[in-house]
Amino acid sequence: MPPSPIRPMMRAARRQPSTHPYMWYGTTALLMLASTSAHAVPAFARQTGSSCADCHAGAYGPALTPFGMKFKLNGYTDTDGNGLKIPVAAQLIGTHNVPTRGQVTNDLTEADIYLAGRLTEHFGGFVKVETDNVGNDKYNTKLSNMDLRFVLKDLKVGEKDAVFGVSVNNSPGFEDPIADLPDASILGPPSTSGTLLNLSSTEALADRVIGTTVYGLYDSNWYGELGTYTSMPTSTQSDLGYSLSGDPGRIKDTVYGRFAYMKDMKRQFFSGGVVALTTKRQRPRSAQADDIMDLGYDATYQYLGDRDNIIQLSYVNIYERRRYGFTPPAPGLPGLVALPRGVVHDQTFTFTYTFKQSYGVVYAHLVSTGTHDAVRYVPYGDPNTTSNLLTLFWTPFGKDDSFTSIANLKLAATWFRFSRFNGSTTNIFGVGPGALATNAKDLNAFSFTASIAF
Repeated sequence: MPPSPIRPMMRAARRQPSTHPYMWYGTTALLMLASTSAHAVPAFARQTGSSCADCHAGAYGPALTPFGMKFKLNGYTDTDGNGLKIPVAAQLIGTHNVPTRGQVTNDLTEADIYLAGRLTEHFGGFVKVETDNVGNDKYNTKLSNMDLRFVLKDLKVGEKDAVFGVSVNNSPGFEDPIADLPDASILGPPSTSGTLLNLSSTEALADRVIGTTVYGLYDSNWYGELGTYTSMPTSTQSDLGYSLSGDPGRIKDTVYGRFAYMKDMKRQFFSGGVVALTTKRQRPRSAQADDIMDLGYDATYQYLGDRDNIIQLSYVNIYERRRYGFTPPAPGLPGLVALPRGVVHDQTFTFTYTFKQSYGVVYAHLVSTGTHDAVRYVPYGDPNTTSNLLTLFWTPFGKDDSFTSIANLKLAATWFRFSRFNGSTTNIFGVGPGALATNAKDLNAFSFTASIAF
C-alpha cells in the first residue's frame, strides 16, 4: 500500500474558499506532491519477502497490481513466515517548488512514520502519522490515513474462494482494494467546491471522520462493501493535529456502499465498479442539515505483460446531489438568495506508464463542475475548474533484483496546470480595478520531489 506525498495539497484545498490567491498557490504545490504518492511501504516488503514492485506497477507506486490488491484485501496480514517482522517504516520528502507566481522554495516538506502490517493471522493495519512543513520552519504532526482490519481469508462459499473482513478507517474510499477512488489514488480535481469523496474538495471527509465497513470478495472477482461513518468531534480533530478551520461539519445517518467486478487475467487486469455515499451534514455544526448523496462509477484497465512495460488507464466519475438546509441571502443584493438544491460533478482520468518498474509517467485530467449559484460561488456563481497534472519519475530500488528491500527512493518532476478555476480563465478571484488580478494559469507550478522510504 502507499505513502502519500500527494495528500498535503489536498488538505490545503479542503479549507474554506478564499479570495486570497496565495492560498491557491500553496494548494497547487501540494497537489503536485500528490502525484508522487506511493504507499509502497518497506515494512510490507520485509513482512512478505516480496519486493515493492510485486504489489505496485512501479517500484514505489503508484498503482496497485492484482497481487497488491489481494494483500490489501487480506488485511495486510500475508507473510513469508520467516520470523517476527516489526511493522514500522518511515518516509522523508524534500521538494523544490517553482510556482508561476510566488516564491521558489526548497524544503523538507514531509516526514512520516508508518505502523503498517500484520499483528496476528487475522488482524493487520495501515496507520500513517504525518509531519508537514507549514512554512516558516514550522511543522505540524497529525494522524493521516488509518485502516485497521480483521479478516477471515482462505474460505470456501459454494466451492468458491471467499474473503470476509471488517475495516475501521478514517477516509471513505481509502480502504478500497482497487485504489482508483480519490482517497486511495490520492488524486481528485481541485475546486472551490467538490464531492464529499473528493479529498481535494472543500467539503471532503478524508481523515476527519471515523467509520466501520464490512467487505467481502467472492470467487476472486466480486467485491462488495457496506458501512457507516460519523464525524470526529472538533476536540478530537484538534488532538490529532487538524486545524478546526477545515472541519467538515457534523455528519449523521451516513451510509457508504461499494460494489465492483475485478478480473485478473495474469498479464492484464480489468475492473468496473460503483460507489455511493449518503449523509446528512451540518456545516457549520450549528447549521441546519444538508441532505447529500454521492453516486459514482469507475473503470480501470491495467496491462502488466512481462512487467517491462506496464500501462494503466483509470476513470472515476462522481456525481453529488445536494439539498441544502439553508438558503443564505446575497450580501447587499436584496431578493437574491442561494438555491435550495444543487449538484457537483467530479471526473478524473489517469494514464500511467511504467518501464521496467523504474521509469514512468503519470498524466491526469481533472474536472470539477457544479450548479450555477450566484450566492454560494463568489464572484461568478460558477465553481467549475479544469486542471492537468504530468509527472515523470524514476525509482532505482524496490524490485526483485535490487540490492536492498529495506529502503526505497523516488525522484519525480511534476507540472500542474489550470485551464479554468472558479468558473473563469482570467481574474479568477474577481478583484476590482487597480488590484492585481490572478488568472487561472497563474496557479500553475513545477516541482521536483525526492522521496525516501525505509
